[in-house]
Amino acid sequence: MAHEMTRREFAAAAGAASLAGPGLSTQPKAADTKTLRFIAQSDLRDLRVLDPIWTTAYITRNHRYMVFDTLFALDAEFTPHPQTVGDYSVSPDRLSYSFTLHDGLKFHDSEPVRGADCIASLRRWMARDTFGQALAAALDEMKVVGETGFLIRLKEPFPLLIDALAKVSSLVPFIMP
Repeated sequence: MAHEMTRREFAAAAGAASLAGPGLSTQPKAADTKTLRFIAQSDLRDLRVLDPIWTTAYITRNHRYMVFDTLFALDAEFTPHPQTVGDYSVSPDRLSYSFTLHDGLKFHDSEPVRGADCIASLRRWMARDTFGQALAAALDEMKVVGETGFLIRLKEPFPLLIDALAKVSSLVPFIMP
């Protein structure tokens, strides 16, 4: 005669199976081998577009994170912190943001990262990204200050400016040459 399992019996069986599972594995433990195994998100042949501003494909975004950097990055609590920015200040009226890059920053081709690269990259990003477009609507001007600095002046306060520069999902405001 067939016996229907109760929820309590099912939970007990599932718990016992989960405890026994690790002991039944025939795979070597990580400490036993020097081989790194991973499952790729996608075949690298799927990486067809390398420009992260013109595609929302995550494989492109992930690849670009390995090549380019952002001005700000988010920590585990989603708080933005300077990444390529060495120092920045905000005017008391919250309309002027002054940025200076870390000393000695270089792109993958050994060319220095300049304030002009930051402005050009941000303009490209603002043209495509909705967060960037909202920032562009509040923008008065962006200008280069010295070799490694730049200024963002706003027409009206945009309280999420730093958050926008730290955006992690596509489209990411990568700084590119």
